[in-house]
Amino acid sequence: MNSAWKIYLQNCNAIIENDCITHYGNAAIELETTKYSTALVDLSHLGLIYFSGEDAESFLQGQLSCDVKKIHPYLAQYGSYCTPKGRILASFLMWHDGINYVMQMPATLCTNVKKYLSKFVLRSKVQLIDNSETLVRIGISGNKARKLMEEILGTIPDSHLGIIHNEQESILRLGQDRFEIIAKPEKAPKLWEYLSSGAVPVGSPYWDWLEIRAGIPVITPATQEQFIPQMVNLEMIGGVSFQKGCYSGQEIISRTQYLGKIKRRMYLGNIHSNTPIAAGDELYSAEIEDQPSGIIVNAAPSPDGGFDVLAVLQISSAVAGKVYWKTLDGPQLEIIPLPYSFNH
Repeated sequence: MNSAWKIYLQNCNAIIENDCITHYGNAAIELETTKYSTALVDLSHLGLIYFSGEDAESFLQGQLSCDVKKIHPYLAQYGSYCTPKGRILASFLMWHDGINYVMQMPATLCTNVKKYLSKFVLRSKVQLIDNSETLVRIGISGNKARKLMEEILGTIPDSHLGIIHNEQESILRLGQDRFEIIAKPEKAPKLWEYLSSGAVPVGSPYWDWLEIRAGIPVITPATQEQFIPQMVNLEMIGGVSFQKGCYSGQEIISRTQYLGKIKRRMYLGNIHSNTPIAAGDELYSAEIEDQPSGIIVNAAPSPDGGFDVLAVLQISSAVAGKVYWKTLDGPQLEIIPLPYSFNH
């Protein structure tokens, strides 16, 4: 987190743990408020890796699951970086700012992902820079979000994952009423002050919840190398290309797709629990006896109670509909329809 920005947010009553804002005084009240209000979120828990140089596109095309050639200054894209065995090391959102390719992922992964990718640069003319502390990211979501963005910035992207750049900031559209602003630290306080006049500042778990409800998987240290992209539905949100050339893990990912051997898929659900649920927690179902039938990918408190989760499950267990958290005696996972569909 940028140090000046951190001080500013602390002066706005932000409670910060490990460079992540948990709340602004009362997490329970903030969560309840988000049911009816437009929410404003600091996104410092997300990191940014910049890729520049004349070989940046070809280098990334040979490493990532998405088609980098389809990313341009007006359109972002989801994707993943995988091991040679097709297991995801990181999922990300990537865009192009006119000069650099920008990869956004949890800040906790940036150092290692940058290190892994740097090993393959060799003689390629590519530079990798961690800009996580150089820029400020702000999220806004809710029925007033669009109006506030138009008032302060004049224009907004008109399509999903559309992005607009100007000299001071970039504006990324993540949904009908959800946006992200990437700004210079010296400009961020003024933006925050204006936006908070019509939106309620809340902690980062709310943004995690929005990602979950959108069906967007976020790989964390607890789930690295657990899944191939199709298990977390990345191809459903444009994060995998089956037409491009070779990249890390491509052989296994393509073989799985064309042979139809996907036995696990990611589902959206809710678990009624007062005990925190975390990425990496195991799920169980009776038909698989003592072996886990699934794993939590992401979890966040739900404004409607309990925890909403994204979970990779054995398809047979999901169809049976009786999946439980941690033990067969634990709280049941209630599956909720995703905003997109896939074939079982």
